[in-house]
Amino acid sequence: MSVLDILYERGFVEDITHKEECAEYLENERATCYIGFDPTASSLHIGSLVPIMSLAHMQRCGHRPIALVGVGTGLVGDPSGKTEMRKILTLEKVEENVAALKKQLSRFLDFSDGRAMMLNNADWLVHLKYIPLLRDIGRHFSVNRMIKTESCRMRLASEEGLSFIEFNYMVLQAYDFLELFSKHDCKLQMGGSDQWGNIIAGIDLIRKVKRGSGYGITFPLITTSSGEKMGKTAGGAVWLDAQRTSPYEYYQYWVNVDDKDVARFLALYTFLPMEEIREVETLKNADLNAAKSVLAYETTLLVHGDLEAEKAFQASMTMFGNRQLPSRILPSSKIPR
Repeated sequence: MSVLDILYERGFVEDITHKEECAEYLENERATCYIGFDPTASSLHIGSLVPIMSLAHMQRCGHRPIALVGVGTGLVGDPSGKTEMRKILTLEKVEENVAALKKQLSRFLDFSDGRAMMLNNADWLVHLKYIPLLRDIGRHFSVNRMIKTESCRMRLASEEGLSFIEFNYMVLQAYDFLELFSKHDCKLQMGGSDQWGNIIAGIDLIRKVKRGSGYGITFPLITTSSGEKMGKTAGGAVWLDAQRTSPYEYYQYWVNVDDKDVARFLALYTFLPMEEIREVETLKNADLNAAKSVLAYETTLLVHGDLEAEKAFQASMTMFGNRQLPSRILPSSKIPR
């Protein structure tokens, strides 16, 4: 089974460019792929787990993932999915955030021996000269096409409008893809569905400048069965940083998900085998609660490690009553039984 089959089976794929060519690329080559991560906060949150897990699946299938920390683009601000302009951060503050993100991503990706890379787009973006950028890169962009993208249309319709600095974001992200294609043979960019226009712009730029082929995969916006955005609670976002959301609170978020979401979230947020996860769809009552405990344990294990996952599990058992977890339910899990 190819990595693309895995991503489809587990619910990661919303759309894909050049489907046949991309599938052939991932099946026959050791692909290099990348996802950009926004450094405007000192921690990632649950909403970042789908892209993180997709990179981890890529690595597990022998491909090389690049986690691109967007220090350069973070200084501009991505208008995608936003109705108002982001606060502009200082370079010092953004770089502080990067240090924290590196630690979190390292729990999912093995960066040793070149198996994965962590790059910073400020290394090339902050040194660009404006006139050469306009002449060599800007001439490949159509303003007519840019304003038709969802991210631009949303901001243009808002009261604040779209600032010129944000309008340049698509050009810079496309330049990132061109740079990674040229320097690291990276032919695949992945991201949320709101990044479709930016990904297409990068693919077009690679074709025009390098006469090369690039591909894109987008992920669906993950919501709960009630339609709420993933990771949102009454207390705010659920963070991957233990100082912002404790491992116990993190565990409790997952153990309290709706019954309808358990199997879907096991597929997205754990590495447990799909044949075991499919059986969860038939469970009810106590057995389904046991599956929720496994979901909470496995996700906490990935983010916070074995010790914190076990402590959160034991604390939950103490607080809400010990119950036997049948060994037949998701037997590949490391959860104490």
